[in-house]
Amino acid sequence: METDLRSAATIVDAQSAVSWGAIAAGAVGAAALALLLIAFGAGLGLSAVSPWGDSGVSASTFKAGTGIYLVIVAVMSSAVGGYLAARLRSKWVGVNTHEVFFRDTAHGFIAWAFATLLSASALSSVTSFLANGTAAGLSGAASQATRSVNPADIYVDKLFRTNAAAQPAAAPASSSGAGNGNASTPNNANSNQSRAEVLRLWTADFHDNQDLGAADRTYVAQVVAARTGMSQADAEKRVNDVITEAKTAADNARKGAAKLSFWLTAAMLFGAFAASLAAVEGGSLRDGTWNDRVLTPRPI
Repeated sequence: METDLRSAATIVDAQSAVSWGAIAAGAVGAAALALLLIAFGAGLGLSAVSPWGDSGVSASTFKAGTGIYLVIVAVMSSAVGGYLAARLRSKWVGVNTHEVFFRDTAHGFIAWAFATLLSASALSSVTSFLANGTAAGLSGAASQATRSVNPADIYVDKLFRTNAAAQPAAAPASSSGAGNGNASTPNNANSNQSRAEVLRLWTADFHDNQDLGAADRTYVAQVVAARTGMSQADAEKRVNDVITEAKTAADNARKGAAKLSFWLTAAMLFGAFAASLAAVEGGSLRDGTWNDRVLTPRPI
């Protein structure tokens, strides 16, 4: 009797507790299914969001739906990967039921972790391209033209925006020196220099403090007043309004990134749980018995 127990213990110790081939198969299957579902979700997003007003879903609804869909994708793909990892593993002979339960759970978790690393490295560029398809569809051809534009340029343009109705009145004054050929060149050069200077100030201050310093704010208001013909009070109000707009956009981007991080965290947690749970089911079927065409799972 003691000899039989020693033989059984030797067999258990000789068996590998991890089936890496099954784990790799489950991880590849999970990553491929996640890519398929993300591509399908990108198509759903393009059909749900419309560039016309009062059509399609709202921006807040779309963001929440995107987060929920990420969780669904993680649960479905991870469950399939965990199930495959446990169903394709080697059968452990003479191992206690509780130990088998733990090993199956570990197989599902490791398969999920492997699929996560695989998706984050090899499939990151493809996944990002498909996930950002909705944004490209929303902006259309305009996105191609604005990809190389510095966001600070847009706010500087708003600072120096002039009233179009006042341009015809200023036209005769500029045309009076047209016969000199280069009469308007110094003005254009000064305008370009002042704009470049304000752009550098804006970029540097917002990079450090997300705001213009008091001295820079006063100077920019003076330049705007000189360029546009506005009063100093109106120029200061415009500068404050544009700064508020820029800070609001930066804050919205920060909040959007934080929400996306929370959704990704939830998706990963649910995915890990789904993979481990599905692996337990796959392992019980792997160790089950066939009665004709009926598979009886191993008791958990």
